[in-house]
Amino acid sequence: MILDRTIAPPSRKVEHVTIPTAEKINLDNNIPLYTIRAGEQPVMRLELIFDAGSKFDAIGGESLFVSKMLTEGTKNHKAAEISEFFDQFGAFTEITQSFERLAITVHGLTKHLTKLLPMLKEMISESIFPEAEFSMQRNIASQTLKVNLEKTAFVASQTFREQIFGANHPYGKSVNQAIIENITPEAVREFYAKQISGKLFTIFLSGNFGEEEIKALNESFGQMPAGSPEKLEEKFPETPKVGENLLVSRSENLQSSIRVGRKLFNRSHPDFFKFIVTNTIFGGYFGSRLMKNIREEKGFTYGISSSLIPQKEGGYLIIGTDVKKEFTQQTIDEIHKEIIRLQTEQISENELETAKNYMIGSFVGSLNTPFEVADRQKVVILENLPSDFYQNYIQQVNAVSGEDVMEIANKYLNAEELCEVVVGGK
Repeated sequence: MILDRTIAPPSRKVEHVTIPTAEKINLDNNIPLYTIRAGEQPVMRLELIFDAGSKFDAIGGESLFVSKMLTEGTKNHKAAEISEFFDQFGAFTEITQSFERLAITVHGLTKHLTKLLPMLKEMISESIFPEAEFSMQRNIASQTLKVNLEKTAFVASQTFREQIFGANHPYGKSVNQAIIENITPEAVREFYAKQISGKLFTIFLSGNFGEEEIKALNESFGQMPAGSPEKLEEKFPETPKVGENLLVSRSENLQSSIRVGRKLFNRSHPDFFKFIVTNTIFGGYFGSRLMKNIREEKGFTYGISSSLIPQKEGGYLIIGTDVKKEFTQQTIDEIHKEIIRLQTEQISENELETAKNYMIGSFVGSLNTPFEVADRQKVVILENLPSDFYQNYIQQVNAVSGEDVMEIANKYLNAEELCEVVVGGK
């Protein structure tokens, strides 16, 4: 039989997807361990997650520098020795921090997990933050920031968050040169003692593993002191209802970076799914209205996007693009025209269906590995979402109607509630 390549293969809609659930085990000291067993390859990913994000900073920068310094020396090992230790087992270690959390992630072969645990335990209980390495990391951070501040896109995103949340809000604060210059090893050690060393944290283990690995985790981390980390006593500071529009003039730059958006909500909000469908149509994928108008028809930019950034305590909408200075105002005008279209014209069934199919296809495609499944379950657990939040993702997306899209656009995309930041010029 000769295959006729002029005929497309049959297609069918994905109606439901089953996501492996995370099994919870409490270690002897009540540290929670969540396990996701999946996959055939003998590999694993171990994540240690602490309440040690930048929102817990006292003076600013502590969380950032702890994340940079955890592999720079312990009571028993120097930085080079720590690096060589993980290398000999072919393990890849990554330390990241965000507004909310600090995470230590290790990828490697499952058979080596038990050998890696003593060094990880040492890092989270006996790091010493050596002066020489601290000075080097501070210099690196300072030089990196100087380079980034030359980029209009970096400044625009940083300024935009400050405008909508306020400079003193955890989601609006940024590390600046003054913070880098003033941070001290003592401040970083104090943060480490309050939020990490001897404190409760959450463990996620995903991949192909057995009871031996779980037992080893309990023998290593389950016997440690595990007190409660320091909590924020006061609520987040009051922030502007609507951020002030701002132009940061940069005569030396040929381009302008545009950021438009507002404060919004997190994943637990009842309008979350309706909004992400609306946003996908508006600017959330390559076939969106903003891309068709501003990139394909007008040729103002290589790319423009609109994203909802959900955080644990809230979230925000950010529409972003880079354009030549002479196209800045025209681009902003076209963004608002597309908003008005969403608010006043009923979307066609074909356009709505295309956006939904893209969202569902992307979602299903993001569940190919145990680690991707763990990422989904991690969001559910850390943000206290319903256990079936992602199990019902496809049904929630399919339930959004054209009327819902128009309603959401009128509810959350009004021009007077959007903040505009331009870095470059008009």
